Amino acid sequence: MAIHEVEFKSFNEIETVKGWIYTPIREPIGVVQIVHGYGEHSRRYLHMILTLNEAGFVVAADDHVGHGKTAYDSDNWSNWGDKGYMTMAEDEQKLRELIKEDYGDLPYFMFGHSMGSMIARLYATKYGEELDGLILCGTSEILPEMENIASELKAEIDAGNGEQVDPDYQNRMFEWMTERIENPNTPNDWISKDPDIVADHANDPFNNFTSVPNIQSLYQFAQMIQQILGTEWSEKVPTDIPIYNIAGDEDPVGRYGEGVYAVSNWLLETGHQVKTKLYSGYRHEIHNHREIRDEVVAGIIDFITEHARVKAN
Repeated sequence: MAIHEVEFKSFNEIETVKGWIYTPIREPIGVVQIVHGYGEHSRRYLHMILTLNEAGFVVAADDHVGHGKTAYDSDNWSNWGDKGYMTMAEDEQKLRELIKEDYGDLPYFMFGHSMGSMIARLYATKYGEELDGLILCGTSEILPEMENIASELKAEIDAGNGEQVDPDYQNRMFEWMTERIENPNTPNDWISKDPDIVADHANDPFNNFTSVPNIQSLYQFAQMIQQILGTEWSEKVPTDIPIYNIAGDEDPVGRYGEGVYAVSNWLLETGHQVKTKLYSGYRHEIHNHREIRDEVVAGIIDFITEHARVKAN
């Protein structure tokens, strides 16, 4: 495996986004672009990246604005810019354009986890013609209270408070995540039943935020979710993109399976090819949980290999 560091100017015209392209030893058979989630960074997917490389796939990933090395290098964790809810999706297209310089003829797949799956769903409405397959992991429909919180955030912005940081809004977005967990040890126990995974998430210096996103940035996040709901969203996604929708059935983000199936049903209602798989007894980070991560990644590889071959033929 060779690792190539790349960078590009964000759509927000403020940040320089840091990214990486991982190339396999063998002749590549496709490209997978990984889109990470909220409050984390792309190198948390190294196990998946290595396995995909071994299967013959080039892997590309970046750290979003306000996240990971992008934020660490600029010391800007709070301000995602004022260009709106498409910022992160547009940045994924910028990374895609870099990949196309060397691998434009290969089948192209996008994997998005959690917020990354939401970015990927938004990406597919504008750049769906780029995709030969889409993998959604830990995705969701609407999150509890999000509409109310979005209205309050908009009122704050209208009052001139968009650049202020108020942790209460972020807390309200996520505080409900452990409500079905009996005696949680940490507020992040919803991530995994494996305490080592939860501890690793908390201790990673590139995870979480040195400062939480400001009001304007949180509003962008809320707006992004509102753009990917119902058949109004799915009808904008090209119907020839095969989609693999996976999650744990104890993941609160996916509303314990109900939200995951809601997304799949929207797609089915608008004529899409969708395969849905829930992993019984697991929470949010199924791709990191040591008991099943090999099985999860193997399922992803089976899906993308099948559709890479379809394109080749």
